[in-house]
Amino acid sequence: MNNVLYEMIFKRKSFHTFRNVGNESISKDELNDMQSAYSDFTPLNPGIKTAIRIVPEKQTNCKRGGEYCVLLYSEKKDGYLQNIGYLGEQLDLYLVSRSIGTLWFGIGKTKEEPFEDMEFVIMFSIRKISDDSKYRKDMFKSKRKSVEEIWEGEQIPGVSDIVRFAPSACNSQPWLVKNNGELSVYRYRKPGKRGIMPADKVSFYNRIDIGIFICFMDLCLRHNGVGFEKTLYSDAGDDDKELVLNAKYRLYRYSDGGYEHG
Repeated sequence: MNNVLYEMIFKRKSFHTFRNVGNESISKDELNDMQSAYSDFTPLNPGIKTAIRIVPEKQTNCKRGGEYCVLLYSEKKDGYLQNIGYLGEQLDLYLVSRSIGTLWFGIGKTKEEPFEDMEFVIMFSIRKISDDSKYRKDMFKSKRKSVEEIWEGEQIPGVSDIVRFAPSACNSQPWLVKNNGELSVYRYRKPGKRGIMPADKVSFYNRIDIGIFICFMDLCLRHNGVGFEKTLYSDAGDDDKELVLNAKYRLYRYSDGGYEHG
């Protein structure tokens, strides 16, 4: 599955509106498969309980032409936003592999009640895409920061140049990686910059974005045969700091005798 998800990085796009994508509907089997697939994804933090609900888009405030909306729920624990971003992006890429288009919808609201002891966090709109030409043809033409803007230190071919294409709220790309023998992933906020997001929501959505970015990082490292040990750090959403550490990766390189620290 990891390799399938990695390959979908190059295909996925955010459908800001679903137009001219065909008239096919998402089948009941596909809806069941989404639930089943989600339960098999690897969480960033196994100690945080999450769930998804799939409802018709008309039952939400999202009006982008989607057929359904996937509602993501979570316990509110330390790191829950990064965790939901990490899991949600796996589902996002999985749906692309099933020819189902997606749109992370950050300002989504639903009339659905809290699910057990979990609260609604975020949603994305989905719709069947009958023509693959509607997906991204050349990812490298997407508007993203350069590698030099998001990565300090020695670059890792096939990783540094790919992780920057992770989706983020308002395309804010709130991340910075420092390679000092190990990779340190920071939530980055340029002073005075927040785009069109409400000031009190920036750190909320950007912590979800960091989870998405870490998902891309894990997929790219594994695809390129780089072993790693990952340590997560608490991020309470402090808006006064320009850089907040979220994760460190201790990397391994391969030699004839196996992986060794490097």
